Order: sequence, then structure tokens, then C-alpha cells
Amino acid sequence: MPRFEPHPARRPTLIAGASSGIGAATATELASRGFPVALGARRVDRCEQLAEQIRRDGGEAVALPLDVTEADSVTQFVHRAREQLGDIEVLVAGAGDTFFGRLYETGTEDFESQIQTHLIGANRLATAVLPGMVKRRRGDVIFVGSDVALRQRPHMGAYGAAKAGLLAMVTNLQMELEGTGVRASIVHPGPTQTGMGWSLPPESIAPALEDWARWGHARHAYFLRAADLARAIAFVAETPRGGFVASMEVQPEAPLSSAPRERQQLKYPEAP
Repeated sequence: MPRFEPHPARRPTLIAGASSGIGAATATELASRGFPVALGARRVDRCEQLAEQIRRDGGEAVALPLDVTEADSVTQFVHRAREQLGDIEVLVAGAGDTFFGRLYETGTEDFESQIQTHLIGANRLATAVLPGMVKRRRGDVIFVGSDVALRQRPHMGAYGAAKAGLLAMVTNLQMELEGTGVRASIVHPGPTQTGMGWSLPPESIAPALEDWARWGHARHAYFLRAADLARAIAFVAETPRGGFVASMEVQPEAPLSSAPRERQQLKYPEAP
């Protein structure tokens, strides 16, 4: 006899932040694997376009407005998704944006907005679906974190603080949900090429890149693609019952060197 009942054949899934980037890629990936998906974002028109494409490709998708900074919006999103798709089996919480700026030059309102979006918003989503999951004794809540939560990065202090708080919240959830049948996971993307943050003017990005290199955060110029993270999130969701992925960090692979490794000469700094 198996220790756990397998996943249901149909697993309705909420995807917060589905209008672009990692969220949109995750919606497409999960829908292609048979997950009915509810796409939520403030830019609901983009979610509508993506949902239409998913349906044309044979998947099941609905698009709904969602602003994770508004409690009523989260409540309505979860309620309408449940009405249209059924009980929620999976949550992918990835709504958010990135604020670039040195902490000492960042106002408290901008700092707070990052906490509201990445931490409080994720908490609103989780608390809206977890009681039902615990009652059914199954479910996955998957949070999109950041490698910045693991290794803080200059010019991303507000974002990093929010993601570090998210990591702490998920770690507590894992302990408190143990034995309920509900699994809490966090996926940490490394540098990823999406629209989040990269629409800023060069005068905002350039100082950050310079400081990243100074502190060892920019070893090469390759970035992950949103599809790379979508596959990682799908892996977490599809992990068979009996085990779960507590934390996953995904980093971009460096470009291949022009010379074989055995011919490279490493140069170390001279001793003082």
C-alpha cells in the first residue's frame, strides 16, 4: 500500500503574477501538463490573451484580476477561481516587481511597497487557500523567492528584505504544515531575463551592475530565461506524494570558455 494517495488527476492551480515573465511561462508550462490554471495579475488583459492561447492549445485556463496588495482582490480572485475551476490544489505565488536603489536613498514608502507585494501579498494568497488544502489533506503552495534572499545584493535591499522575509515565512509553514499533507516549497531564481526591473533607465541599472561585479554577484553575463524557472516550478508541483522539494535555487549556466579548462591559467592576486 502506498503511504500517500497520489495526486488527483485534475489539479486546479492559481498563478499570481501571470501576465508576464516567470508567471506567464509557468502558466503555459503547467497548462501543457494538464493543470487547469487561473491566471491572476493587475494587467488582466495580458492574462486574457495568454488564457486564450492556452485554450487554443488544448489547455484549461481562466484570467482574473488580481492585486496582491489589496485583501479584497485576493479574496475575490481565489473565490472566482474556485467557482470556475474547482477546489484549489496548487498555488504559485510569484506576483511582484523589483525596485532598484541604494537603501540609504530609498524612501520608506518604496521600501514598504516591496514588503507589501512580495511578503504580505504572498501571505494573503497562502492564507486564502491553505485552510481548504489542510481540510482535504493535500495541496502544494509554491513561492517564487530569489537568490537575493540567500545572498543580499547591493541596490536591491528593499527587494532582498522582502524575499528574505518570504523565505522565513515559507520555512515556518513547512514546520507548521508537517503532517497535514500540504507541502510548502520555495524556488529561488538567480538572474533572470524578464521585464521585471529591466525597464528602468540605464542610469539606474548601470550603478547596480557595477556594484554587483564589485561584490562578486556578476561573474558572467548570461541570464536564466523565464521558461527555465517554469520547468523548475512544474517539477516541484509534480513531485510525487511522499517527498517534497523544500527549496530549489536555479542559476544561469556560464557561457562556455573559449579554451579547454586544462589550458586555462588561473591568476590569483599577489600576496601583500
